[in-house]
Amino acid sequence: ALTSLFCSLGGEVHTGVSVKSLEDVPEAKAVIFDLSAKQLLKVAGDEFPTRYRGWLGRYRLGAGIFKLDYALDGPVPWKEPACLRASTVHLGGTFEEIAESEREVGRGKPPTNPYVLVAQHSPFDKTRAPEGKETLWAYCHVPNGYKGDMTEKIEAQLERFAPGFRERVLAKHAMSAPDMERYNPNYVGGDINGGAATLWQLVARPAPRLLPYRTGLKGVYLCSASTPPSGGVHGMGGYNAAKTVLRDIFGVQISLN
Repeated sequence: ALTSLFCSLGGEVHTGVSVKSLEDVPEAKAVIFDLSAKQLLKVAGDEFPTRYRGWLGRYRLGAGIFKLDYALDGPVPWKEPACLRASTVHLGGTFEEIAESEREVGRGKPPTNPYVLVAQHSPFDKTRAPEGKETLWAYCHVPNGYKGDMTEKIEAQLERFAPGFRERVLAKHAMSAPDMERYNPNYVGGDINGGAATLWQLVARPAPRLLPYRTGLKGVYLCSASTPPSGGVHGMGGYNAAKTVLRDIFGVQISLN
């Protein structure tokens, strides 16, 4: 639907193209990259001023993730029935357990009892699975680039809060942090958040600039999760980058959100 609207306005979509440098991009008034800061550095780093290039080089990566996708023979047997009404469930136990899990990752260790994010879509979208079956994915944080397998630890948490979960599994597919990067090069080291969400990098993301969607090169912009307000399903990076382009290129004055 979005592509159809874009094309109706005169836009063109090209797929199967690998952009490795600015030379691979057609000449345009504005080029907007939906890349992580590290990927932007690879593509256009040689063109940036020294200071901006330095900020991108020092930009801190966030934790990676280990992800499991499941095909299930029925609903998840949650202990808490309310979980059946939630499309996203956060498993961690007590606040102390969740905090310790994240501290371990911060120290470069795989978490002993991982804080697990679970998404169950098929109860709310019946096109996701055959009649009577369910789909689900789950992931936990791991140190950036961690190559280990977290399947058993994630499933132990699922089984803890949904006894009998393993008996519902028809098939599963695992992706380590390096697998995530191979799947999408923007997920450097498995970091799906576009960089560490430190206090400094929430303010200066990816560099300390009044309008962080501008890069150090005129006409080149950044709209990814490596810009404020960081990662998440909100699209605000692209929204604010678009407003910045309208202001700079077309003189349209729109306040940023």
